[in-house]
Amino acid sequence: MSLSCAIVPTTVRTEFFNPTGSRFIVPVRIHHHRSKCELSRREFALKGIVAAGASVMASSLVAEPSQGLERLPFKSEGYNFWTWRGHKIHYVEEGEGLPVVLIHGFGASAFHWRYNIPELAKKYKVYAIDLLGFGWSEKAIIDYDALVWRDQVVDFMKEIVKEPAILVGNSLGGFTALVTGTSLPEQVVGVALLNSAGQFGDASGETNETEETVLQKFLLKPLKEIFQRVVLSFLFWQAKQPARIESVLKSVYKNTSNVDDYLVDSITRPAADPNAGEVYYRLMTRFMMNQRKYTLDSVLSELSCPLLLVWGDLDPWVGPAKALRIKEFYPNTSLVNLQAGHCPHDEVPELVNKALLDWLSTLKSTSSLQTL
Repeated sequence: MSLSCAIVPTTVRTEFFNPTGSRFIVPVRIHHHRSKCELSRREFALKGIVAAGASVMASSLVAEPSQGLERLPFKSEGYNFWTWRGHKIHYVEEGEGLPVVLIHGFGASAFHWRYNIPELAKKYKVYAIDLLGFGWSEKAIIDYDALVWRDQVVDFMKEIVKEPAILVGNSLGGFTALVTGTSLPEQVVGVALLNSAGQFGDASGETNETEETVLQKFLLKPLKEIFQRVVLSFLFWQAKQPARIESVLKSVYKNTSNVDDYLVDSITRPAADPNAGEVYYRLMTRFMMNQRKYTLDSVLSELSCPLLLVWGDLDPWVGPAKALRIKEFYPNTSLVNLQAGHCPHDEVPELVNKALLDWLSTLKSTSSLQTL
């Protein structure tokens, strides 16, 4: 998921979110034979510690990935803005050619693609968009749902990109790319996922929904919401501290040399927005509670374009087994495994850039694509 893990405590992290840069960071559930959805808290914590430890130990054996790479200049005021449904949306646009749209993970922003945009823009027209509620986009007070970001990217494709394009997403951005691809098959000609969020559904198809009693609805539920708001307000304050963000990022980055002031600043600035705390609360309660209805198998069954998986195998949240399962379920998939954590595009950007460019070269050129 990107940088999202930096702001969310272990007890509320789920598999749907996977950020790694400068926003709220929430890890994905690790699958286990006892449950398709989650591990016990003790198991999750243990596996997370082990994975993080292995990541840090291995980092000394790898050359700094950002050496010699051009980096997108950090602009505190942002780059370009687009109005969507009355909300201000931030995006970066560079280069010429076949459009490639980059979608960040939970809690991150377009700046998380800092080492990818300049390189990809040498051959393609690159867009990097901030999802509503994140980055330099407006912190709208709405009821967030996975389909809100799908609708945002669909409209961005229609109104800004205006031609066939490839979608690339990390963590939450990966799932957003998938659902956008199924909703706009005539314009999305390829999807690339980097340690994507999302989970496969329960084969039984059973749900645990129960009817609310009067006591639950009018007494217990309001008290629960009050308690959640108090706790999450404290957690948000704690999680947006630069030292906390840096610490969490270093636990999921294989090469911690890229956890620098640029990265931390790109997360802390959006977290200082007036409505950021309320958005965080809504994401941690309403959205996280409803994400199970959107499953990878249901989305992949509707996808029709080529799929690329660029997977950081040292990710303590979303391991390589998930990539193998996606490839097994969706045969039209290419898989590239990397020795990286949750955000390979920022940890080993030169390897991710190569994987993307190699795959993009196999897709249809703009001249052969059907115009809209």
